[in-house]
Parts: sequence; C-alpha cells; structure tokens
Amino acid sequence: MPARTTRLESLLQAVPDALVGMDQEGVIRFVNRQTEALFGYDRDQLIGRRIETLVPESLWQIYAEHRQRYFADPRTRSSGLEVELSGRQRDGSEFPINISLSTIDTGDVLLVITAVRDVAQQKQAMQNAQLLAAIFESSLDAIISGSLEGIITSWNPAAEQMYGYSSKEIIGKPAELLTPMDREGEFEAVLEQIKAGRHLHHLETKRVRKNGTAFPVSLTVSPIRDADGAIVGTSVIHRDLSEQQGALASAQRIAAIVESSDDAIIGRTMDGIVTTWNPAAERMFGYTSQEIVGKPVDLIVPQGRAEEMTSILAKIRAGRPVGDFETFRVRKDGTVFPVSLTVSPIRDDDAKVVGASVIAHDMTARRQALAADALSAAIVQGCEDAIITGSLEGLITSWNPAAERTYGYFSAEVIGKPASLLAPHDRAGEVDDVLEQIEAGRHVGHLETKRVRKDGSVFPVWLTVSAVRGADEAIVGTSVIHRDLSEQRGALAVAQAMSAIVEYSNDAIIGRTLDGIITSWNPAAEKMFGYSGQEIVGKPIDILIPKDRAGEMMSILAKISAGRPVSNFDTIRVRKDLTVFPVSMTVSPILDEKGAVVSASVIYRDVSELSRAAHYSRTLIEAALDPWVMISPEGKIIDINEATVHATGVPRSRLVGSAFSDYFTDPDKANRLYRLVFARSVAVDYPLTMRHQDGTLTDVLCNASVYRDTGGKVLGVLATARDMTKQVQATRETAEQRGGELERLAELERFQRLAFGRDLTMIELRKEIESLRKSGRAKGGESGPGTSI
Repeated sequence: MPARTTRLESLLQAVPDALVGMDQEGVIRFVNRQTEALFGYDRDQLIGRRIETLVPESLWQIYAEHRQRYFADPRTRSSGLEVELSGRQRDGSEFPINISLSTIDTGDVLLVITAVRDVAQQKQAMQNAQLLAAIFESSLDAIISGSLEGIITSWNPAAEQMYGYSSKEIIGKPAELLTPMDREGEFEAVLEQIKAGRHLHHLETKRVRKNGTAFPVSLTVSPIRDADGAIVGTSVIHRDLSEQQGALASAQRIAAIVESSDDAIIGRTMDGIVTTWNPAAERMFGYTSQEIVGKPVDLIVPQGRAEEMTSILAKIRAGRPVGDFETFRVRKDGTVFPVSLTVSPIRDDDAKVVGASVIAHDMTARRQALAADALSAAIVQGCEDAIITGSLEGLITSWNPAAERTYGYFSAEVIGKPASLLAPHDRAGEVDDVLEQIEAGRHVGHLETKRVRKDGSVFPVWLTVSAVRGADEAIVGTSVIHRDLSEQRGALAVAQAMSAIVEYSNDAIIGRTLDGIITSWNPAAEKMFGYSGQEIVGKPIDILIPKDRAGEMMSILAKISAGRPVSNFDTIRVRKDLTVFPVSMTVSPILDEKGAVVSASVIYRDVSELSRAAHYSRTLIEAALDPWVMISPEGKIIDINEATVHATGVPRSRLVGSAFSDYFTDPDKANRLYRLVFARSVAVDYPLTMRHQDGTLTDVLCNASVYRDTGGKVLGVLATARDMTKQVQATRETAEQRGGELERLAELERFQRLAFGRDLTMIELRKEIESLRKSGRAKGGESGPGTSI
C-alpha cells in the first residue's frame, strides 16, 4: 500500500490544479506543488494541519452535512460535491476558489482547488479560440499560415476553394508553390518584413491556382508570435480580387461589420450580463460600452417585458436561434421604441451554450413601411440584374423586368418553362448540377458561365444561386441572380489596354500604398531609376527621395488622402546609383469600390533635358542687352532680366510683382501695349519712353508677344525694349545737316537772280562764273554778286 500511495502522489504532482488530500477528520495528509504555489505554504507547513488552514470553516460544515450522503460508500462514487468558496493564503488574504470533493480508494478525501480567476481566463481564452476557429473555417478569404522557412502549416476551406488544393495536398509544401514565376522575389521580401516584426496590409499582387491560372489577390500578412513574443511564423489572408465582392468573413471583416453595422449587436451571458456592445448599440440605446458592459441587460428592457425572454432563452439553451422577434426596448433617456430582435446562441468549446448574441434592429422608421414581401418585390422589380426564381423541378416561377431586358422574353412567354431554355446546348446539364447543390443545402456563388437570349445570341453571365425556403425552413425552390458580364468583359479589354499603356510609357509609372510601399513598377521606371521590379516592389518609396526632400510628401499625401490629385509638381529624385535628377511628378489617388482612397499612382517625367534647356534659355535672356519683361494678364511684372534692372535702376526684388506701367512716362500708353498683345498676340515697334530711377528718360521701341503653356493656354506677355537713343540722335543730326543744305541752296537761288536775272542749272552757273573770271569782272575786291561766292 505505501508504494502504491507513493506512485499515486507522484502522479498527482503532475496535475495542473491544486490537489489536497485530507482524511475524514479534516486533517491534511497530502498537497502537490500547485497547492504550495497557490496558497504560499511549503508542504511541510501543511501536512498534519486541519483543512481550515486553507479554507474557512464553511467547507468543513458543507463536508459534514454531505459526508453521509456522498462518502458512505466510497467505492461507488468517483466524484463528489463541487462548491465555490474563499481560499486563505499564508499572508491571510482571501481569494475566490472552486473546490471539487471526491473520495479515493484509501478512504481519504481529495480536494481539487482552482482559483476562479484562472477559470475565467481559461473560459475567455476558450471563447476567443472558438471565435478564431469559426472565423478560420467560415471565412470567404483564404487564411493560410506558414513557418518562417515558407512552409505551409494551415489551410482553411476558403483556401481550398480559391486555389484548388486540398489541405492534405498543400500542408507541408512551400508557399512559393502559389507564387507566379515572375514574382519569385516577392515572397522572400515579404518574409523579411515579417521577420522584422512588420505587418503588410492590402499588398496587391498575383497568385496561381492548382490549374495554373494566375489571378490578382490582396494579401494581409501578419507575424505569428509564441508565448514569449518571438516570431515563429506568418499568417496570410488572401482576398481574391477577381470578383471584387462577396461576403466579408475574415476576422478583420467580422470586426468591421460589427463596428459599422446600423443594427445594435450585443453579447450577453445566460444570466443576463452584457459582455459586448457595438457603436450602433451606443447610438440606439444611449449608453457607452463603458457604462453598460458588465451590467444587467434588464437596463434596456421596459417594465412589464422582463418575462418575454424566458421562452426565447429556453430555445437558445436548446441551441435554436430566434429571429425577427418584435418587441420594445428602452433607451437611457427613458424613451421606449420598437425593435426586431435576432437572438443566436454562443457556445463554448464543448458546444455548451454559454451566452447569446442579440441583434436589435430599430423598427421605428419602418412602422409605416410596406410588408416584407412587398419590399422584396420592389427590390426585384427595380434591380438592374435579372432575378429569376424557379422550382426544384427547374421550372421558372418569376421573372423580373431586368430579366426581360437581359433575355428578350416577356414574363408571360417564359414563366412555367424550363430554365434550361436559357442555357446553350453545350451547357445543358449545368442547370441540373446547380439544382443538386441547392437541394443539398449549398449556396452557389459567382458561377461564371454562358446563357442564350431569345434571339439566339450567347453572352457571358455571372450567376448567384440561393435556396428559397418555406415557412418550415424546407427548401422549396431557387432564386438566381443573373449578371450580364458583357460590359465587364469590355472593361477588362480597356484595363488590358491601360496595362499596355503603362508598360510602354516613356514616363515612370509607379503604384504605392498610402503607407509608402511600392506595389507596381513599369519598365520606364526601371530605366529611369535603375531598379528592377523584383528589387523595388514591396520596398518603401522613400528609397527614391533625397533625404532633404523627405518632408515634401506630407502635404501631397494629405491632398491624395482627400481624393485630390497633384499635377506637374517639380522636385528631385535619386537613382539606384545615387545620382540626383529633376523630375515633374503627377500623383493621383486610387479608389476602392466604395470610393475610399486606398493607394496612389505616381507618374515621374525626367525633366533633365528640359532643365538644361531652361537654364540655357535663361542664360541667353540674362545675357541680352535689351530689357526683357514678362507681364501677367493683370499687368504685373512676373519676371525680368538683368538689363531691365540697369534700365530702371530698380532692384529685381522690387520690380517683380509691381505694375509694368510704373516705369514709363505715359502709363496709359504702356498699359495699352500689353492689352494690345493679349488681343492680337503680338505688337511690333511700339514706342515708349522709359523712366530711370534717377530721372533719366530713354526712348525705346517695344516688341511683345504672348507666351503659352504646353497645353496652349496663354500665361502672359513677353516684351523686349530696345534703346533708341542713338538712332534718335542720328536722325536729329541728319535733319540738322539737311536744314543747312537747304539754307545754302536758298542763298544760291538769290545769287542767281541778282547776277543773271534767272535760274540756272549748276552746269550753266559754273560756265557763267568762269566767263566772268576771264573777263576780269570777277576779281577780288570788286563789288558785285561775285564777292559772295
């Protein structure tokens, strides 16, 4: 017997709960290590002492009351009484405990003691694990976990449906099996970020199915940590972007649905204590979650309706949900309002019902609404998609207007006819296959196939098939939504064309997340920056930005987040070889299907040549001897060259922004110049007088023309002023010389008339003078007209 007892004690030492053995007089005979840790005593301090050392007298009273009933025949009972009491630690402090009393074959009593806080933590952990398991199993997104070596370790049903591999086929295989050949480097890049403890959100990339087809996905990658916080693996949520829609059932989407729901979603225990409270519940009832969680749910139940939950809770305990139960509830401010409740059971790991989920829909606004059938009919009638119902025998029973437009049949022509009428001959068996799945209780979603119109034309459709159930929940028919994919196929062609534009563009076109992670990289980006797509995709875009320009993206991202694009922003970027070069950048927001900004497209144009040309042009302008002035449509000086500073004597800083007409003697005439140019595009040799700051005046001739942007829009006037001072002086001197000659000619005419009494030609005049000389009448000293020659 002692050897057997020793073996038993060794076994009990390994039990994770605190175990105490006592005889039927209440004297402690055995404790395990967990008892020492829980109560703070050493083993030797407890052996031989009474049980009241650890548990108040109430335990011994309970034991004494039930000893005859529970322990009269120890051999027939393997378990005894379970009670909740207080334990007393060595320092005298008390804490709540759960105790199970059992007899063992030695005749002693075995107490199993557990701290209530540990039980609560275990229950919460169990509930969390159950929730995660439910999310994992029911998610419409593929949820895949793997080791840090890239080996797949878990694979949910959505992953099977998405990729075509069963879990047996794929678990233990490398995750790179799902990656297309052209994205081999992406997997390692993602693993490196996970090893560094970073999360990746909404990484848009491609993956490949078992049948070899590649498709777009959005990946959310998170590190998996062990109890010590060390990263031991990865968890990846794969969302198929081909459909761009579908039920949101991943853990993050479930949380988002609860948070954004317009219905109050409330968790409660079976005892009526509120455990969860979403934002819609705050809005609906007026209590914040801090005010209501942990309080009785009766706070929101009007007087006189407290008992109505009795029958509902009976169904919930039996595992049956209750839907659309119409009743009333009361807000924090005391107002009573109608609600429709949907109550579902919450189960623990053993499938035991431990609580209830209550969805409360405010019925106030629907008091005067149409009945549910009428509302459904209105939806069907107004829907843009063809909605067709049928019997389980495959006969069409309803046909909405969109079905008439899609197929060309009126409802009178087709109701009562077999649905196979709409299927092409090569898909005749497809209707029967779908009916078999519906009868088996399975939902058929997003089935891409083909259908045929009344005129015989075949077109692509997208079918969503749901079961129609009767009042007793039995399946009585099918409801099929037919979406015509003809336009989407056209949109796909457009998308392919856009893809070709991106691939062959001379500008670098880069996709990036709002967090700055590069998601796409075209060939022109490779040429411009020197990085290949494999090197750069998944990396931060800051690699391309010089350190002294790191802050310029803050204002740009603010505009992009608000949905506003940024065009032709001149800045500097850096290549892989660290050379810096000028670019013109255009950033545009990328929106999801709900219109929310999720990422950005960045187009870079290398303006190195333009910058050099602009610098060369500026050098020529600055080197010009004539003043150059750029004038805005409002008559303000936008820019000048150095010659303008010399011509006016005014510093450049004062000239720019001042009125063009301020520097001429006739301001109105100066204003007419640039207005004339805006009207006629050009003006030539327009005379003005320029005033120097020191008062000096300069006559100038202005030539002016409009200048435009690359789109042809007129931005302003460019005017040049040529100094005409020398030309004006030369003209004056010429005029003076011509005036002297005229005076001499007039004197000569008078001489002719006095000497000869008539006008002579120059030749005749010379002859007459020569004749006079010879005759002596023209000698010096004699009076007469000859003295003036």
